[in-house]
Amino acid sequence: MERARREADEVEVFFVSSESTPVGFEANALKEVDSSESAALAVRIVKDGRVGFSSTSDMSDVDGVVEAALETAPFGAKAAFEFPGAGAYPDVSVYDAAVEGVSLEEMTSLGQRVVDELRAYSNEVQVEGGVSRSSSTIALINSRGGRFSYRRSGFQVGFQGTVIHGDDMLFTSESLSSVSPIGDPSEIVASIIRQLGWAKDIAAVETKTMPVVLMATAVSSVLLGPLLAGLNGKTVQQGTSPLGERLGERIVDRRFSLIDDATLSDIPGSRMSDDEGIPSRRLPLIDAGVASSFFYDLQTAGLAGTRSTGSGERSIGSLPGPGPGVLLVGEGDTTLEAMIEGMGDGLVVERLLGAGQSNVLGGDFNANVLLGYRVEGGRITGRVKNAMISGNAYTALNDLASIGSEGRWVRGGLYVPPIALAAVSVSAKG
Repeated sequence: MERARREADEVEVFFVSSESTPVGFEANALKEVDSSESAALAVRIVKDGRVGFSSTSDMSDVDGVVEAALETAPFGAKAAFEFPGAGAYPDVSVYDAAVEGVSLEEMTSLGQRVVDELRAYSNEVQVEGGVSRSSSTIALINSRGGRFSYRRSGFQVGFQGTVIHGDDMLFTSESLSSVSPIGDPSEIVASIIRQLGWAKDIAAVETKTMPVVLMATAVSSVLLGPLLAGLNGKTVQQGTSPLGERLGERIVDRRFSLIDDATLSDIPGSRMSDDEGIPSRRLPLIDAGVASSFFYDLQTAGLAGTRSTGSGERSIGSLPGPGPGVLLVGEGDTTLEAMIEGMGDGLVVERLLGAGQSNVLGGDFNANVLLGYRVEGGRITGRVKNAMISGNAYTALNDLASIGSEGRWVRGGLYVPPIALAAVSVSAKG
């Protein structure tokens, strides 16, 4: 920062160091144990009103990274912000030293337990996946006195169970992420066994509109993407968001709420600050169906004439942009069992392939069902093959049947229950 301040009007230095140790399994057996370390920094400057940027993994090349940032400034965007000064940050615990104390033997044993228990359920299933531990340090300092530094730990367990019969392939999977060590993989094993059990038989599905229950990962794939695109401060500022003029209006069913809250301790996606030095805070995005807030980083907030919501997100090699921290979808009052019983004939979608969005901002989705189950007479009768679902996220969320009472964490940054939609277009191929 001192080197860059000689020539730049404002300076920010963002630093990340990390180490990770994954233990991998393939074909029901231990495959590899690896370890990696990395450190990198990014320099963002404002010179003559324009933004310059550079990054490097060579910690000794101070002159080089600063010169590169200065050289890009004349061609950079006009700065619509000032770096934040010193401030108070919430106490958000995302580091557990116990993670670094987990031995390779313990990680291997944990993974082998998953393999053994799934193989005990079915000797046809081929198991692969892994157990990993990680830790990182994230720090920032700027020329206005803003600074933060915190440590983050992570422990992940994720496995897939595959069953192949000729040209028929069944893919099941489950994963858990935590700030602290995971010692019991029972939840992963139970979920994959449930998927294998529900998918044991093949059931036919016809092309028509029918009730659909989206499990947690499917909700993330087809419903949240369009909503977040519409609430993103960048699309709002550019005038391309369908929600740009609808803040304070009801946009979906009153039973649906979405909150961004990175201040929750012991959640992998949480943080004391965003990646620009703005303190994290709880931000209601959709409250009882009403669009309540857009999320902004410094630049998009400045262009929109408002303030950052603490949503600046970046990789080490890119400028920040608006991004959510930890998303929470409000739970309903209906159990998954009741959802399935109440839908009569329909489809339960566990996982989608691609989840292609033909028009993200418009809310359209069109996705292949990687794993889904036919429901007939209120009970699951088997797995469907060669099926697709299509529709519009806004339309679907205005035609809710129910929201589940049993939420779960997905990838450590999203808490979401299953959601039952009254009518979704289902296409059967072949």
